[in-house]
Amino acid sequence: MPLNLKKLPPFFLSNAAISMQILRETQAGRVRKIRGSLYTTNVTDDLTHLVRQNWSQILCLLLPGCVVTHRSALEMSISPGGRIYVTGSYPRTIDLPGISLVQMEGPPHLESDSPFLDVFISSPARAMLENLTPARARKDEAKNLPQEAIERRLTEILRVHKEIGINRLRDEAREVSASLGLEKEFTKLDSMIGALLGTRKATLTDPTAKARQQGVPYDANALSRVDVLRAALATMEHPLRPSHANSGAAFYNIAFFDAYFSNYIEGTKFEVDEARNIVVTGKVPAARPADGHDIIGTYRVLGNSDWMRRAPRSPDEFIELLVARHAEIMAGREEKRPGQFKNEVNYAGSTRFVDPELVEGTLRRGFGLYTSLEHTFARALLIMFLVAEVHPFDDGNGRTARAMMNSELVAVGQTRILIPSVYRNEYVSSLKRITNHSQTESFIRVMAFGQMFAHSISFEDYATARNQMAECNAFEDPADDLRLRIYQGAEKSP
Repeated sequence: MPLNLKKLPPFFLSNAAISMQILRETQAGRVRKIRGSLYTTNVTDDLTHLVRQNWSQILCLLLPGCVVTHRSALEMSISPGGRIYVTGSYPRTIDLPGISLVQMEGPPHLESDSPFLDVFISSPARAMLENLTPARARKDEAKNLPQEAIERRLTEILRVHKEIGINRLRDEAREVSASLGLEKEFTKLDSMIGALLGTRKATLTDPTAKARQQGVPYDANALSRVDVLRAALATMEHPLRPSHANSGAAFYNIAFFDAYFSNYIEGTKFEVDEARNIVVTGKVPAARPADGHDIIGTYRVLGNSDWMRRAPRSPDEFIELLVARHAEIMAGREEKRPGQFKNEVNYAGSTRFVDPELVEGTLRRGFGLYTSLEHTFARALLIMFLVAEVHPFDDGNGRTARAMMNSELVAVGQTRILIPSVYRNEYVSSLKRITNHSQTESFIRVMAFGQMFAHSISFEDYATARNQMAECNAFEDPADDLRLRIYQGAEKSP
């Protein structure tokens, strides 16, 4: 009976019944041999790429019934050394283009293991125990993840699933350890979990796990995003833009516009002269008292000369300033718990911010990234992004983050960064690019332009500043697709 190529799956095994037909199809270029009796009907794509992309299907054909174990069970991807580690009834290594399937002799699948096509995957409890077994490196790679990686995964389980989740894992590991002959490994796992929970003394190696053990846990993922920005800022030259509005009337005028635009970004919208009247008189509109207090509270921080000249010199002072400024900014919204860190996770769209119990530790760790930078502009951007990325409060995070940023600049006589109404979308999008894609260029460019814009405006007189900014489209709705421009009036004296 002739072979019907259309009924063959993308990967298949030849056998005695079809071997001659497969040989003819191979010679005709309609199927391709991968290794031994393994063939594919894909004759065009790069073979290494094809095998690596479809390793799970190939594993099911070559080693059906095996258990994906050790590091492969936790990573569920090809290891850096190009291997997938499995356990079966006998040891065997199958070398394929771009990948090796390494089968070790060991226990069969347990009831708690998960079926996956025609193979199984070690349960999380079994995989943790397997990764704690002694292992020798094979061609510079061990079948196990290093201990710090296991600690990091345990820390993440504790963060996401709390004590109930990590205790469930420990109970499951205790149950399967005897069947696997991994009682010693369970003792080690039990000790690690106890150390994370603070009920045991054990030496941990992963920085995230050690911080959890010491009572100041932090979000390593959030910090890694902040560090991406730090690395970009550290490699760039940043121009100095001395402020023309760091004292007298100019200081208070730029502080007002800073507060006005910062609230606009968060959706608190007033006509600019109406907002100015609220700040000058202290009278909030009867129909919008909370919004009026937002403008006043933000201005009280941004227009406080002494306060804005304070930059944190230690993690403790950083926390102190952050909390105090937030308390003032949000003073008109008691329900938002001014000056108190959040006690529930907050979101912006699909973005989940740092968990409440990780807030202070993440801020303290992030302060070390801030102090590693020398240039004031770089520090200002980093401290702003750190606060925005952690989102430590129930509300008012953006306003507080921008206040921390501009305080850095005011403290050394540099021009503030203003994000006018028309520039809101560019600013928000640039933040998302760092958070979601680790792309820093847009954010740095947007903030530099915001400083250039502020530097081009004369703030000695309120009406003059308002008119100059209006010429630059600063107060336009971002939906109107107008661009923010640099004011091209007479150059100001230094």
